[in-house]
Amino acid sequence: MEPRAHRVVVLALAGLLPFELGIPHRIFGYARDPAGRPFYETLTCGLRPGPVATDADFAVSVEHGPELLATADTVVVPASYELGPVYEEGRLTEALGAALGHIRPGTRLVSICTGGYVLAAGGYLDGRRATTHWASAEHFQRLFPAVRVDPGVLYTDDGDVLTSAGVAAGIDLCLHIVRRDHGAAVANEVARRTVVPPHRDGGQAQFIERPVPESQLASTTAARAWVLDRLHEPIRLSDLARQESMSVRTFTRRFREESGVSPGEWIVGQRVERARRLLERTELAMEQVAREAGFGTAQSLRKHVQAALGVSPTAYRRTFRASGGSVGAGVPAGPGALSPSTLPSSDGSSVVARSAH
Repeated sequence: MEPRAHRVVVLALAGLLPFELGIPHRIFGYARDPAGRPFYETLTCGLRPGPVATDADFAVSVEHGPELLATADTVVVPASYELGPVYEEGRLTEALGAALGHIRPGTRLVSICTGGYVLAAGGYLDGRRATTHWASAEHFQRLFPAVRVDPGVLYTDDGDVLTSAGVAAGIDLCLHIVRRDHGAAVANEVARRTVVPPHRDGGQAQFIERPVPESQLASTTAARAWVLDRLHEPIRLSDLARQESMSVRTFTRRFREESGVSPGEWIVGQRVERARRLLERTELAMEQVAREAGFGTAQSLRKHVQAALGVSPTAYRRTFRASGGSVGAGVPAGPGALSPSTLPSSDGSSVVARSAH
């Protein structure tokens, strides 16, 4: 008997953004096993069956009512521009409260952009870390003081409750969910088919307009490409700066402006991703995985994988193998957990994420 596909139910509310409504269908719809069987079944419901107004010049027709939420393994709430008292007063309408009442305990909850207002008004985000569009973050925090709002990230993962920033960050979050559920290989294939990067570095801060616009003539793209070919080697900050003909100070500042993280954090993140792929796809011994990923030793590999994923490399591989190519939903991932290691070198310069610790 084939396993049942994980059911995702998207709640379409009046004033929704069509782009965001389509994100879960697109991303989850591309996630399939080697035999081509879908990992997810994605359905849409409204507060009642029938047409749902959007912020565009057309409506969408929704076949299912809120009762469908009772069948969901994951519920996704995209943004809406007509949330009324939810946005203005932080309280659910009677109809929305009744709809959310259909959700079973233990169901995974996901919001895209201002869809987080719905989860917060329902009390699902109390005491949890969450995010929303950067332009709404201050208002969101005032309205829901019990929520720990992080306005600088693209998404948050608090286990059974996940939130994303505005618009395209919904793609980042859905890819993260696929990666968390079924591993990096599946998520990378979904990203490739969707023609988007499997993981975006940085956070919302890079998209917020600055009082004085920064020149975009100087980029760190070449340095990053150079690093990806040498992740297994020791990498000095001075080597990175040299690729862009910049001083170390200028390069470090420019890199953070463009990526939202330090060079060390970015490199460790890339090494963790390489380690994940090796753990999922190969039977290499841990020492060899550590060398190939640039961590040098199994001890260093274990430290960084544990910090980033919340489990040891051995447990990650075991979970992946046990599920036939799927990493369990209890394995968190994301750039916020990465911690760089910068050690002094013999010549007094800095070594960024040296391959052996």
